[in-house]
Amino acid sequence: MTLESRLLDHAEAMHATALPPRSMAAAVAFITDSIGVGLAGGRHPRLEQVRAAASQAGRGDDATEWSSGRRMPAPSAALLNAWQIHNQEFDCVHEAAVVHPMATILPALLAVAERQERADRAVSGARLIEAVVLAVDVAATIGVAQAAPMRFFRPAMCGALGASLGLVKLVGGTREQMADALGIAYSMLAGTMQAHREGSPMLALQIGIAARSAVTALDLALTSFAGPRDVLEGPFGYYELFDKPLAPRRDAVAAVFARLGQHHRIEELSHKPQPTGRAAQGALDGLARLRREYDLGLESVAEVELRAPPLVLRLVGRPLVHGMDVNYARLCLPYLAATMLERGAVDLDDFSPEALASPARAAFAPRVRWVDNGHTDPNALAPQTVRVRTRAGGEYRIELPAVLGHPDQPLSPKAQRAKFDACCHFAGLAPARSAALHAELQGLPSRPSLAGLSLLASP
Repeated sequence: MTLESRLLDHAEAMHATALPPRSMAAAVAFITDSIGVGLAGGRHPRLEQVRAAASQAGRGDDATEWSSGRRMPAPSAALLNAWQIHNQEFDCVHEAAVVHPMATILPALLAVAERQERADRAVSGARLIEAVVLAVDVAATIGVAQAAPMRFFRPAMCGALGASLGLVKLVGGTREQMADALGIAYSMLAGTMQAHREGSPMLALQIGIAARSAVTALDLALTSFAGPRDVLEGPFGYYELFDKPLAPRRDAVAAVFARLGQHHRIEELSHKPQPTGRAAQGALDGLARLRREYDLGLESVAEVELRAPPLVLRLVGRPLVHGMDVNYARLCLPYLAATMLERGAVDLDDFSPEALASPARAAFAPRVRWVDNGHTDPNALAPQTVRVRTRAGGEYRIELPAVLGHPDQPLSPKAQRAKFDACCHFAGLAPARSAALHAELQGLPSRPSLAGLSLLASP
């Protein structure tokens, strides 16, 4: 059986009524988290640039852009809302896959769901959840089966492939249309790690482009436009081009795909407690705990050392530079560590121009260093060790086998709600609107229609 066949079998077998309660609860939690984060992303300083470019694609009233409430064609809304989810580096992640699935998947699904609603084809909350769970299964499975270090931007690529199947499921399409949509989405994949390396704002926009591509793939598939079929295992398929050669690894990859249906990957997603890349969350959690326990601060600390797998150091091991872009700062360990020691938290406001120009944080940055812990898995984000040496000669360390927000060290429901409320406040929603939106999202499984949900989300 081909890998594509396994995905299509899994998609056809997926039904909301058969979802385990844990999967349903995880879907609600991460849909809620993603919408909150997306609203906060509407405060990004480059919003008008992205909105102006998206508006050139044409006019329409299919779906809503969350940050303004404006209506636009579904592909454009998917692009803008996906970019807003990822541009704060605050969205959830599947650590083993190194994929941020919800950033691409949810905006594409919600844009098409709105379009369906406007055509008098109601989309229930349960149907949305069904499509989300399927899409995350696909995106994370493809990512987990990869073995090579990332060169291409896996979150966008896997997200687009997962979203393409989720979208066809959402609209009640056929197996043939699913196969076409997957092939068409594969043909439009793009995005590399160069934007990440440079801290370019293009990094998050790669997520937006992936979401738009998934909607386009759906629309083409619904016209019976044929896509290529052998897109995972073919000589120019996903694993040959974006991973290590497939032939020596075929059995290992097939074993990952064989687990489809045994459990749902949405239960494996990790929350981000701080608005930065997942790779920096361990250092920040460790520093927060050491700061509280030993009353540490910028003036008392002589050195911070993070020992972590090579992927972590590759993603956030970069020096603080004068005039750095906000996207660079979110992935800059020295700036993040200095902020945590100074304030005891890293918040959305810590990336304002004033905060980025902080002399105290810049002065502390050279005291932060990072060391490869020798982990052999190029996709591992844990374990991590944080060590702090004080000016008085003390030394403290903490071991982190799992990082806060991971299913093995989950973010509490109270902390999840606090994060959602903080994002809504940052976006400009009044507390009453924030509370109403949260209540609506918690009731998703029983909603007969998604109509009106976007109005609550728009400031």
